[in-house]
Amino acid sequence: MLRLQRLPQATNKPEPADAFLIAVPTPFKENYEPDLSYVLSAAKSIAPVLKKGDIVILESTSPVGTTETMVEVLAAARPDLKFPTGVDCKDMDIHVAYCPERVLPGHVVRELVQNDRIIGGLTSLCSQKAIDVYRIFVEGELLVTDARTAEMSKLTENSFRDVNIAFANELSIICDKLNINVWELIKLANHHPRVNILQPGCGVGGHCIAVDPWFIVNKTPNEARIVRTAREINDHKPKWVQNKVIEAVKTLVDQGKLEDQIKISCLGLAFKPDIDDLRESPALAITTALAKKYPGQVTAVEPNIHILPTQLADSQFELSTLEDSLEQADILVVLVDHKQFKTISPVIRADQVLCDTKGIW
Repeated sequence: MLRLQRLPQATNKPEPADAFLIAVPTPFKENYEPDLSYVLSAAKSIAPVLKKGDIVILESTSPVGTTETMVEVLAAARPDLKFPTGVDCKDMDIHVAYCPERVLPGHVVRELVQNDRIIGGLTSLCSQKAIDVYRIFVEGELLVTDARTAEMSKLTENSFRDVNIAFANELSIICDKLNINVWELIKLANHHPRVNILQPGCGVGGHCIAVDPWFIVNKTPNEARIVRTAREINDHKPKWVQNKVIEAVKTLVDQGKLEDQIKISCLGLAFKPDIDDLRESPALAITTALAKKYPGQVTAVEPNIHILPTQLADSQFELSTLEDSLEQADILVVLVDHKQFKTISPVIRADQVLCDTKGIW
């Protein structure tokens, strides 16, 4: 059994322990090739303090085979220790497993305890050792498999959502051309007992759903056709939204307004509702692009942040209040369905244009 001791304070360098959990970013490079540098760097950093009987668990969302690659790095750094060499290996000093994290931003502590977890040991002994670790704090079910299946399971979960969102986003583009209310359409279709279409939006953001499917495409480029197409659809949606706003500007110009005096307000910057996380946010990308095209004419309403992050200081748009935007904007662009937006029913004036990517107004 693992020893339960008083937790040490956080440190800037690895300390000896019984279990090491690696949870670092796994972004992709410009060509959508996975960047494993953070994982491998973390592995190298803990190698000097490993001792016989320890377990190393990788939690970062990773391409299939990453856990095995990590073991190779550890083994090269510590030739004095025995690492798992195959699924039937029983002679090892260090146990290794892959156990993907499954938490929702804003509910991390609760989901860390309550969610079911997938345990993917490189061997059955590694899986059992990982179970001993997670059973200390996890109340959910522990589902045992091998490391490669565990890696693929996390990628599958996020790719499934990405594909479904892509279908909804493509429907929204089709319905816009056919003059059909896509939200009414989806609501009606979802009355079918075996249909569950997700809601469209301005794109897909965050550090999971917008990234992880590329790990599958990178490993199997000829086979992952639906996954690739879904990514392309969702990546294209922000540009489509930008073009709709540009069309709205042209409409107002045709009605007699001067282009450089048209005010645009973008509602929402976060990558999903009711959080302050702007990572990989399509709403932020749209707002930034519009502000670049119409400098000094774009404001943003983001109720979950009070000042723009320093990296956005020169983004050419400013934060505004919802009240001011509703009163002053010529074009209202709803990008995120924050509860502050959903709980009101604003009156859109005849001289205003509404571009609602979430169907809340």
